[in-house]
Amino acid sequence: MAKLSNIKRVKIKEQQPDLRIVKKTKTKPYSDIDLNNWKDYSHIKTDTWWDFPSRDNTHGHSNEYHGNYIPQIAQQLYERFTRKGDVILDMFLGSGTSAIEAVNMQRRCIGVELKPEQVDIVSKKFTEKQLVTSVNLICADSTSNVVKEKIQARLDVMREEKAQFLILHPPYDDIIKFSDMKEDLSNCKNTEEFYEMFKKSAENGYEMLEKGRFAALIIGDKYHNGEIVPLGADCAAKMREIGFKMKAVIVKNMEGNERAKGKTANLWRYRALNGGFYIFKHEYIYVFQKV
Repeated sequence: MAKLSNIKRVKIKEQQPDLRIVKKTKTKPYSDIDLNNWKDYSHIKTDTWWDFPSRDNTHGHSNEYHGNYIPQIAQQLYERFTRKGDVILDMFLGSGTSAIEAVNMQRRCIGVELKPEQVDIVSKKFTEKQLVTSVNLICADSTSNVVKEKIQARLDVMREEKAQFLILHPPYDDIIKFSDMKEDLSNCKNTEEFYEMFKKSAENGYEMLEKGRFAALIIGDKYHNGEIVPLGADCAAKMREIGFKMKAVIVKNMEGNERAKGKTANLWRYRALNGGFYIFKHEYIYVFQKV
């Protein structure tokens, strides 16, 4: 029998309970951002000056459609004001930026586009499965009454009563002609008619948006007959008339993101000096909430 003095004694440590406090995730009803770890979201902008060095042309995005907004705007807005699985409603889909980024960020999108040929082009950017599960394209006039019925039918398919985020990126009045269709906002007889048609589109979007959720108006101003026409402020006022609460006015630098003035910078500089105006290098992102 071995002597007790030669046996190694092993001291068994008593297991102590883990007293560390695990914080519950703290989020808002409209966002996946964990406010307990808010320092981890340094990439999300919280100021009113947005400057992006170049357009993001990766992950399905391109710049083939003149007048589309840059994907970084959608990236910022979606992460700030939506959750994964939420439905984004875009009343002026255009080249499909809103829908592409919705898929990239695990959201869903209903996009309204007036031109049938443009709907066909956008549909080819998605797989057949994505066009069933994540993206619904509607060819319709966003100012009409029937568009609400079509949007609601798509929401029903997605098992949603309302959309969770609204995007409005209309033509900037008649600066760029997008078609010859009379329903096209770029073909309005005058700016007052443009405002009224925009308001109808915004009203339709308002009705389709869930209460408490957010909307974004992306727009710039224009010059006409020697004076500035404040399209941004005037359209924002229409949004407030509808019932939206304004939450932010963001100024975004367009320099480096636009195509029109790249090769004619000197000509525009001459026109500015001759005409007594300043060259636009910014546009606006107005953020609203449905209350």
